[in-house]
Amino acid sequence: MSETEVTTAPRPLLLADGRPAARAWSLDPALRHLNHGSFGAVPLAAQERQRELRTRMEAAPVVWFPELPQRIAAARVDLAAFLGADPGDLALVPNASAGVSVVYANLAHRPGGEIVVTDHGYGAVTMGAERLARRWGGRVRTARVPLDADEEQAYEAVMAEVGEATGLVVVDQITSATARRLPVERIGAEARRRGIPLLVDAAHAPGLIAAPLDGLDCDFWTGNLHKWGCAPRGTAALVARGPLRDGLYPLIDSWAAADPYPDRFDQQGTVDATHYLAASSALDFIEGTWGWTAARRYMDELAGYAERVVGAAFAGLTGTDEGPVDVGMPVPGMRLVRLPEGLADSRLTADALRDRAAAELGVEAAFTSFGGLGYLRLSAHVYNTAEDYEYFAERCVPVLGEWARAAREQHRAS
Repeated sequence: MSETEVTTAPRPLLLADGRPAARAWSLDPALRHLNHGSFGAVPLAAQERQRELRTRMEAAPVVWFPELPQRIAAARVDLAAFLGADPGDLALVPNASAGVSVVYANLAHRPGGEIVVTDHGYGAVTMGAERLARRWGGRVRTARVPLDADEEQAYEAVMAEVGEATGLVVVDQITSATARRLPVERIGAEARRRGIPLLVDAAHAPGLIAAPLDGLDCDFWTGNLHKWGCAPRGTAALVARGPLRDGLYPLIDSWAAADPYPDRFDQQGTVDATHYLAASSALDFIEGTWGWTAARRYMDELAGYAERVVGAAFAGLTGTDEGPVDVGMPVPGMRLVRLPEGLADSRLTADALRDRAAAELGVEAAFTSFGGLGYLRLSAHVYNTAEDYEYFAERCVPVLGEWARAAREQHRAS
């Protein structure tokens, strides 16, 4: 798993006919796609299934839309089985942020209530928490979790911010910018004991973790199926349990508003919901071609190899300790590598570096920032190969070193 150093390149995965795995996707061959974790990638099988469904929708819309809630309800059953959830607890939403927004919009007003988040939280989710706190007349309390914090240290940091005024705790299962886990199971058990609602942002969990809900006691959990699960864009699950579940309503009222949860989420007017209906095609494709267990093992081994190769390239370039990073609670399939000083020291500069790397280096990569330092977040999927990361280490790392030096000189000049 993620704690083990990978010294040899894993053999690339192949399709049943011997072709490279990437041939099952429509990815631009002119780019190196090293950032699956941000937006995922949809296999051709799921794209073709979605096109078939859209053709049927456009051929007979008056037939299609009245039948759509029943189709979505059936899709929920399949997706709940993949996640290990009860279909009666699972609603489909466009993305994890939408699931979070549903929770924020439906929680009962708590005058003066406080919301606990962490400094690893996804920006849009934290901004939503701040808006909710303003409506409550309370505030957001931010738990500072060191990047290398182990389970006990992370748990203590979060719970130190929880008090009598806490009305909600929001914690990532897998953090976006820092590619690490947080101890949501322990936090959930203590929050339940204290009677405090817990919302788990699990945007990266579906597909990357075999059973992301096992052993987890929380009121709300939301995760994207279009990331590691490779479902069509706009496919995510909101799982709600306990007494607060029945108070959740979609952000858009439709004719199903009077139906119970989660049925009321199955009808959203004339929205094109073919992404929900085609999602299981992506999951089934990976299961039928390699099996999810083998796919996850390959992703983790490849990410470990990438961390070693790319980290060594940066360390050799700078002569310092830039390279692989201890994230305390690592996750499979993702790694973090320190960037040279001068690169990605904020979210805005990290995003600018992402755009520049795509335009000038022909690489889709994830650059992130935490605590004023810049990182390269490595995330591998089945279509990636060791050669992708060897190319990045050989061709891109030296250029990034030049960009970092230029940025430092410009900073000194200013």
